Amino acid sequence: MSGAIAAALIDDIVDKLGGAVRRRYGQDARVENIAVATFGASNRTLLFDLLEGRARRRLVLRQETVKSEYSPFISTEDQYRILQVVHGHGLPVPEPVFELEAGDSLDKGFVVACVEGETLPKTLLADPVFMMARKRFAAQSGEFLARLHAIDPREFSFLESIADSQDALAAQVARYEGYGNCFPGIEVGIRWLENHRPPPRQRAFLHGEYRIGNIILGPDGIASVLDWECAHLGSVAEEFGWLCMRSWRYGRIDLPVGGMGQRDELLAAYGANGGDVPDAEELRWWEIFATLRWAVINMMQIDGHMSGERRSLPFACCGRNIAMVEYDMLMAIKGDYR
Repeated sequence: MSGAIAAALIDDIVDKLGGAVRRRYGQDARVENIAVATFGASNRTLLFDLLEGRARRRLVLRQETVKSEYSPFISTEDQYRILQVVHGHGLPVPEPVFELEAGDSLDKGFVVACVEGETLPKTLLADPVFMMARKRFAAQSGEFLARLHAIDPREFSFLESIADSQDALAAQVARYEGYGNCFPGIEVGIRWLENHRPPPRQRAFLHGEYRIGNIILGPDGIASVLDWECAHLGSVAEEFGWLCMRSWRYGRIDLPVGGMGQRDELLAAYGANGGDVPDAEELRWWEIFATLRWAVINMMQIDGHMSGERRSLPFACCGRNIAMVEYDMLMAIKGDYR
């Protein structure tokens, strides 16, 4: 997307956003101080100030941008419902403010409160400001996930019908086949996963993409958990497999919990807060599964670039990522990666 086209698109969104807030907060309400956070993999993100008289509040608009038959992302309607439930249980997530409606002419999306902090992995892993947050991350993640998984999954019954809630592995295989790719290493991984499935667990509600980059950290630790578009029902071990996958260590391979901590810290905190801790073999299966899932998401991104639907250099680079993740999968199966 050229700079001129992108600027015109943002101007149009801001104009319509102004109309949306006036419909909800009165004709004197207005938006100011617009910042584009990202055009995102699944949602466009804009930050803005809502002014009502002398009151000013920093808010965030999230708009759905991915429309694909094989997308793993749930609708923004479901994401908003999830935020309402999780926020209602007192967990650190952005406060839901309002959902977009047809009259807003902004397609699908929602507005939430802005939470201050940092999400950029490079900064979080290197800046001295976040030294304490890094030390606390594994234990705080264990506590957060235990509290999340303790929510009655019946509160998320609207997720029952999605493919990931029914059979997570079958869902990834269907997407892989849908893109029409052939990666021998990935197909070896699929066969291994099919032949080594762990015993089924009682399903819990999962964030689905809990990792560095989707979490706001402040100097003292976790401030808010973002990006609920992959939420579904499933085994709690899936959450740990994704978090500890090699790709999310950002080069700090000796620190499997996001490049910040150890598995035993994560699991000890999870158990101390009431979680049912998976065993080592179950965790290994789900970490290998995570590499398959990450490869398939990269296929979605490169497909969007090649089709012209969402052309960008980061999405183009996802084509290279697939081979790297394929290698990680094979090494994890061989037992060389932990």
